[in-house]
Parts: sequence; C-alpha cells; structure tokens
Amino acid sequence: MNPDDPRAQRTRARLHAALLDLAAERELGSITISEVAKRAEVNRATVYLHYPDVDTLAADALEDAVAEVARAAALCPLDAPRDRAPEPLTALFAHVSAGAARYAWLLGSPRCTARLRERLTGELSARFAGGARPPGFDDVPPDVHAAYLSGALVGVIAHWVTGPRTTPAAELALSFWRLFRP
Repeated sequence: MNPDDPRAQRTRARLHAALLDLAAERELGSITISEVAKRAEVNRATVYLHYPDVDTLAADALEDAVAEVARAAALCPLDAPRDRAPEPLTALFAHVSAGAARYAWLLGSPRCTARLRERLTGELSARFAGGARPPGFDDVPPDVHAAYLSGALVGVIAHWVTGPRTTPAAELALSFWRLFRP
C-alpha cells in the first residue's frame, strides 16, 4: 500500500475521524478496532492494513489534529488589520468549533497539549526564522516569541472547548487576533 495514494489518505482520514469521535465519547483504552471500523464504515481488515492497533491509530490521529492547528496558525498574515481576524485564524476556530468534543478530549491530555504546543512553536519558529515575524519584537528571541504565542493559542482553544463556548468562533478568532496584535 502506497501511503501517498489519495485513497489511502482518505481512508486514514476517516479512521482518524472515527477514532477521535469515539475518544470524545469514552476512554481510549475501551475502544476496539471493530468499533473504529464500524464508525469509519470500513471493514476491520482495512483498519489493519493501515494500523496494527488502536494506540498507533491514536498517535497518528493526534498528530494529524496537531498539524491542522499548527498549519492554520502559521498561515495567518501578521500584518492583517487589528479589527479583522485573518481568514486562516477564523477558519481555525471554525474547525475547532466543529470538532469541539475532539479538541476537548485532545486538550484534556497533558501529553497531547504539550505536543500541540511544541508543534505550533516549531511552525512559528520556522516562520519567524524565515523573516515573517510581527514588527516590534526584536528585543525578544524568536523562539521565545513563538513559544509565547503557541501557549496563548493553545490556552485560548482549551479554555473555549472545555467551557460553555458562548462566544461564537468568529468572535473568538477576532478576540485572539486583537490580543496577538495590540
């Protein structure tokens, strides 16, 4: 099986979504390959073609979720006006809102939260090293700046998905942007 084949990628995405949905409903340790297969609407043999067990599937699914947040955050244009959140940030909060139960589960795990923060810090550090850094922070090392922003974004997302979520996604994106861009 070629992992770059679009069919394999679609199947893995369905398996990730199925596992994350199930994990939002109950403990990961109680989820079986059969349940994942049923939720993803594939047979068990298909799951085993991609993953030997639920733990390996979970690690891959978490990495995918982490990458999604990191990519969206890294795409934000740093020179966007303060009164309008950039589209990638608005899309990120809409994405998190649509999968709030998944992200609540993800961010309920210290290991997953740390992984998300590390990945996001790495994405932003690379972007800052490439010269795409907001002005006015030359007196702060780029890696410290990236870690600060990553922690803030992860903290806001965690607060939002684990609380009552009374603030709409677009409004939260704008609030975060205003904090980011004083």
